[in-house]
Amino acid sequence: MLPTRFALRPTVLAALCLCLLLSAGTARAAELSPLDQKAKKLARQCADKITRQFDLLLTSGRLTLPQLFDTFYIPIPGTDPQKFHTQYDRLTDGVLLPILDSCLAADKRFIFVVAVDRNGYLPTHNSKYSQPMTGDGDHDTKWNRTKRIFNDRTGLAAARNIKPYLLQRYSRDTGEVMTDLSVPVWIQGRHWGAVRIGYMKQ
Repeated sequence: MLPTRFALRPTVLAALCLCLLLSAGTARAAELSPLDQKAKKLARQCADKITRQFDLLLTSGRLTLPQLFDTFYIPIPGTDPQKFHTQYDRLTDGVLLPILDSCLAADKRFIFVVAVDRNGYLPTHNSKYSQPMTGDGDHDTKWNRTKRIFNDRTGLAAARNIKPYLLQRYSRDTGEVMTDLSVPVWIQGRHWGAVRIGYMKQ
């Protein structure tokens, strides 16, 4: 079951909460490192390209808004962690994959570049993380991460953030300590989800 919708609560005591915000992974623009700045710029460019592709699918009639915003996730049998299909994931496998892979190749320090909906559903992952299933749980968790719902705290915060960007630090389920920079994706004025870029601080 997906967690219920939540919203970040504004605080009056900003000064007292600053340390908590930073430890939770948010940062002001002045505090972004050069790598953070690069990820932020690329994430915005990636989000714009994805928006254009979705708009093309919508105007061409290959996709409808109800389909794109559909949250009826169809379980894919025999997958663990559980994977899901939607009414549009086969389309995104074709049109979004080249965009995501191109952005991932922009810097060798980037670990992943993905687009997720507001529930953390990831319809199309990078090619390197969409390798055939082998039945080896450890291998598949690392190398076949597509079509999963990443509804952990970090994943949902990124997916539902509507501010210009969100910077988070977290421990990935594969063991790495990651930096995650995300920007929202808007489709015809509606918040669809986010572009997330994961990378390691060096």
